[in-house]
Amino acid sequence: MMGSKAAIFATAVLAVLFSAPALAQKSSPPAPAPVSLSPTPAPAPAPHYVDLAELLSVAGPFHTFLNYLEKANVIETFQAQANNTKVGITIFVPKDSAFAALKKSTFSNLTSDQLKTLLLYHAFPKFYSLAEFKNLSSLNPVSTFAGPPYNLNLTDDMGSIYVQSMWSRPKIASSVYATKPVAIYALNKVLLPVQLFSKDPPLAPAPAPAPESGASDAPSPAAGKSGGLAGGKGDSTSAAHSTGGAVSVASSLLLAAAGCLMILQW
Repeated sequence: MMGSKAAIFATAVLAVLFSAPALAQKSSPPAPAPVSLSPTPAPAPAPHYVDLAELLSVAGPFHTFLNYLEKANVIETFQAQANNTKVGITIFVPKDSAFAALKKSTFSNLTSDQLKTLLLYHAFPKFYSLAEFKNLSSLNPVSTFAGPPYNLNLTDDMGSIYVQSMWSRPKIASSVYATKPVAIYALNKVLLPVQLFSKDPPLAPAPAPAPESGASDAPSPAAGKSGGLAGGKGDSTSAAHSTGGAVSVASSLLLAAAGCLMILQW
């Protein structure tokens, strides 16, 4: 009896010893998979924004227009639109000579809101290349940044693009910058909407002619004196000829009278 109990106990001990590694192996977590270290992708480059104020200050004679943009804080509105790379902006920039051709009171008499509207009237809130103007002309009138009713009409005449407002119809003189999302085109005239100008603004007065350089046309004192002397000599000569003529006439009369007396005595 005691021998059988001991055998059973020994068998149980052996079973526990042989099953312990299997249980330990079953309960342990699986080893983690090896992690592959891939390189971190570089961040996308920041979009390039065109600095409108800097561009207008160096690209051409646009100082008057730029001064008005900064005075009315419209340059900030245009810059924000230029930074919107999905839509962009198109700006028509009059040259300094275009402003100089008009009387100064044309712009000095505008209120601050009217000046702001005039500047916004010179832009479209979307990028347009020169090639797109041909199709855009079929959609006339085109609304400007100032909104309705401040519209412009575009005309494609044999490849030349004209921008028409009420009192001016300038041709695009040149493309200053035309890379999406910013397009800037130079004009030789200011765009003048009828909503701000009820009649054609007067032109600036023509500049006075410059005085001619060189000697004066007035005679010099020496020349006057010389002329006086010459005149005096001429007068003396004329008087002498007049006296001689009178003597000659008197002699002829005396000879004629003497001839008549001789005939009577004969």
